[in-house]
Amino acid sequence: MSTPVKHLTWSAGLAGHAARIREHIVTMCAGPEGGHLGGSLSLVEVLTALYFGVLRVDPADPADPDRDILLLSKGHGAVALYATLAERGYLDPAELAGFGTWGSRLMAHPVRAVPGVELPTGSLGHGLALGTGAALAARLSGRASRAYVVMGDGELQEGSVWESAMGAAALRLDSLVAVVDRNGLQITGRTEDVCPLEPLAQRWRSFGWAVREVPGHDLDALVSALRSAPWEPDRPSVLIADTTKGAGLPFIAGTAHSHFAALTARQLARARSALAVHAATHPGGGRG
Repeated sequence: MSTPVKHLTWSAGLAGHAARIREHIVTMCAGPEGGHLGGSLSLVEVLTALYFGVLRVDPADPADPDRDILLLSKGHGAVALYATLAERGYLDPAELAGFGTWGSRLMAHPVRAVPGVELPTGSLGHGLALGTGAALAARLSGRASRAYVVMGDGELQEGSVWESAMGAAALRLDSLVAVVDRNGLQITGRTEDVCPLEPLAQRWRSFGWAVREVPGHDLDALVSALRSAPWEPDRPSVLIADTTKGAGLPFIAGTAHSHFAALTARQLARARSALAVHAATHPGGGRG
């Protein structure tokens, strides 16, 4: 049976995991097919907090019926998910070297062939509906498991997100937690220039959700908020994580063109040097 994760002092115990996950991400994005770099790097602390400080999961038994469910709705962040699953023990880290290559199960978007992946995702706007179903199924089955859905902010422009938000609130699914990777960028530019989302917290509240906002690269803040959900009885919870696209790599951070990259050997070396500095200057998480 899955049990709550026993963790060390959050920032001290989790920062090492986050640093190694970032290293895996940049290495995979230097492979022959490249990868979604910027939006994967913005997710690192969110996924680290969830998998090492919050989720009741057991890598030795990925199908445990009492496990918590995590759905990466922004499926183009698969590189970050694979790196995190490897760090958590679902995968042999050596398998990451085959990302995107012929015959590998590590595809550009998550698929269920990968241990720890609950459902294939990547068609944006669908994850919250799936998470709503998972939370409702747990309730009807009498299980105490929780459902977590990690979404991108550009994804919130999909109408299906808000249909699901209304449905989850109407069903009073307080075992459902959404996390919004609020890096402010999508492939075509700033979210506020493409299709404005603000006031985002107020919008979620108007749909009946309990809302919190945290710095999305602060491990202490993320774990504290996520472990304390639900924040209001009978309401689903949404955590808006203020992140930086490309966090950890100053030469691409905060830019839309970091969305996808195929790093050259020289760029990979530069990235690894930058990550070493980042790990040394952000020992407990920070603002990116």
